[in-house]
Amino acid sequence: MPTTAINLRLEPGQKVTLQPVSWQGFEGILTELGEHRKSRIAYALGILEIIVPLPEHERSKVLIADLVKALLKVQKRSWEPLGSTTFKRVGMAAGIEPDDCFYIQNYQAVIGKERLDLSVDPPPDLAIETDLTSKTEVDAYLALGVPELWVYAEGKLTVNVLHEGEYVVSETSTIFPSIAVTEIIPRFARRAKEVGVSQALGEFEEIIRSSWTQ
Repeated sequence: MPTTAINLRLEPGQKVTLQPVSWQGFEGILTELGEHRKSRIAYALGILEIIVPLPEHERSKVLIADLVKALLKVQKRSWEPLGSTTFKRVGMAAGIEPDDCFYIQNYQAVIGKERLDLSVDPPPDLAIETDLTSKTEVDAYLALGVPELWVYAEGKLTVNVLHEGEYVVSETSTIFPSIAVTEIIPRFARRAKEVGVSQALGEFEEIIRSSWTQ
């Protein structure tokens, strides 16, 4: 069955798993799928998953990313957002398209780059997922060496920090160590549903700015 046919038949919230898939096969499928598509991919250990996110996951990922940008703005830190860029590393035979991601500590390394090669470029410092449901996705992030992975699901934010080749669930973020992100991010995600995104973001910035300047 042609890969594009699989992709076109997937409805939001559906996923297809293909295995075993070689690195060459993975590259070929990526080419066949093209860049302008609604589906996302995860590839690790010879397993390829093609996922079409639900609309509510798309809204959540935009909101969480906006909250991260607000944090960085208030703290006057530089960053480069790369969205759902396809990250691949041939040496580790892995690839992933996060819901969103940020280069923060390593932002200067990717300024102006349209294509990244993780055999020479660093991975994103922070990746965000709003619907991480499989071991393949986690395996891909591990293989690519992404230092911090946030998973927002069912109103809860889980911070996963890379430690000795594994992700460890942490109450604090290494990127925002002075901010209780596992508490404040979900709170304002809920607030956005009550008063709208723009007002919630404004309130969020005010609280962060107040606590940051104290």
